[in-house]
Amino acid sequence: MEFHPGPIDGVIWKPLKKFHDARGWLCELFRHDDIPDEFHPVMAYISATEPGVARGPHEHVEQADFFCFLGPSNFKVYLWDNRRKSKTYRARQTEIVGADKPMALIIPAGVAHAYKNVGKEAGVVFNCPNRLYKGPGRKEAVDEIRHEEDPRSPFHLD
Repeated sequence: MEFHPGPIDGVIWKPLKKFHDARGWLCELFRHDDIPDEFHPVMAYISATEPGVARGPHEHVEQADFFCFLGPSNFKVYLWDNRRKSKTYRARQTEIVGADKPMALIIPAGVAHAYKNVGKEAGVVFNCPNRLYKGPGRKEAVDEIRHEEDPRSPFHLD
């Protein structure tokens, strides 16, 4: 299974702007009137990732992720369009985002993804997906297809 470089249809990249003043800074992460309804968040979580560590690759069947990369480190984001009906099926895209390039990133269901901290300090990532983890009351199966441990996986980080 081969992937080719190129942008992926349906992935939304939104540069984030930090507003600085004497107190520090503020960054607006999302607004309901600024994103399509199908991606409106229903929960949020924050994670820290140590330098050199990757999370993923994995993909979701129904869930879309809404990641915000603000720093204090930089991350290399990996995307693979694994949606058979997509006009960019089998496209692969990578970008560096985070402290040097603050970015919100909406990844639709079926797009496999991973990110790796390529900086020298722990980095924080905020995610506000459009589905509840394990469904209402945490009573459903996790909507995740994990590829990290599969030696035959076509999703490779460099």
